[in-house]
Amino acid sequence: MRIVNVVGARPNFMKIAPLLLEYRKHPGEFEPVLVHTGQHYDANMSDLFFRQLQIPEPDVFLGVGSGSHAEQTAKIMVEMEKSSSPSRLTWSWWWAM
Repeated sequence: MRIVNVVGARPNFMKIAPLLLEYRKHPGEFEPVLVHTGQHYDANMSDLFFRQLQIPEPDVFLGVGSGSHAEQTAKIMVEMEKSSSPSRLTWSWWWAM
């Protein structure tokens, strides 16, 4: 089952790390796709969390950047639509921003 996991900020990184670890324990059952919104686009900040939490490189980087909550949400929706198609998704798991 393909599962798309969307993360964008520090709390999301903390929550996704154990889930990705669990997926690895079941390689034949799950095909996780990691999407990074790019809200934390500073390499020092984002890369640090990925290294420390042993999160793999994202499959998709949306490059949303900073902005108001409405701007970021709109950019995420537009970029997600560009990078995916309904036929490719089995299930989508969204963490709150």
